[in-house]
Amino acid sequence: MQGGLYYNSNGFAFHRIEDAARILADLGYRGLALTPDVHHLDPLHAAPAEVEAFRSLCESLGLALVLETGARFVLDPRRKHRPSLLDEPDEAAVRLDFLKRCVDQASALGAPVVTVWSGNGPEGTPASMLQARLVEGLRRLCDHAAAAGVRIGFEPEPGMWIETADAYAAVAQRVDHETLGLTLDVGHCLATGEGSPHDILREHAADLLVLQLDDHRPGVHDHLMFGEGAVDFAALAKAVVAVGFAGPLEVELSRHSAMAASTAEASIAFLGRYFTA
Repeated sequence: MQGGLYYNSNGFAFHRIEDAARILADLGYRGLALTPDVHHLDPLHAAPAEVEAFRSLCESLGLALVLETGARFVLDPRRKHRPSLLDEPDEAAVRLDFLKRCVDQASALGAPVVTVWSGNGPEGTPASMLQARLVEGLRRLCDHAAAAGVRIGFEPEPGMWIETADAYAAVAQRVDHETLGLTLDVGHCLATGEGSPHDILREHAADLLVLQLDDHRPGVHDHLMFGEGAVDFAALAKAVVAVGFAGPLEVELSRHSAMAASTAEASIAFLGRYFTA
């Protein structure tokens, strides 16, 4: 899996995905983290020819790919991030089908990792049932991914049922599938109060597939521009070297789409002080 700096396409929400790829390649990014969405290779509607054309474009630009599955309203135009794997079986099946389609798209694009998260379930559902639904859904997804030669990176997400890296580890132990790994967002470690990102990275390095980069303030889930929060990037960079992580370093600034190109340029300039592009 190719390392270096990647940029999530959810930070280019107002661009054609092809234009976003060209801009990122021009800026010196090594990869693009594609979030398939209603306007960016929607897995429910994109034709195989469109997917192949985008793969060819990225190959010509020298951009590696990973896939993210955080599209907010791709399955339900009224409910953000729903349905999830934690919903009632009929609804959970809709999410699982979408995730399998993302795996298939990743395989077609030559992307080695698809990142997922738990989401939330209906209020009042017992924790034991939520856990059983998540474990079963992840096992089925990992079986599908393994057959396609794709890894599943699980991302702990503030406000969702699985918020921390430690909670991920407990779920991963129950899933017990070699295809499953960790996607760690460094800012989320501060948002949830779990600990310093560099310490969490060291603790869970053996599972790490993708490291997502953004800035955060403690206790607040808000993806900030680099330098505006409390993430210690010097300590983080040292930890990356210490554990030998050589996978994607993915910028995730989804709320900066109105100034996408300038934000991507400023991001790579900042991160270049600490990481090799």
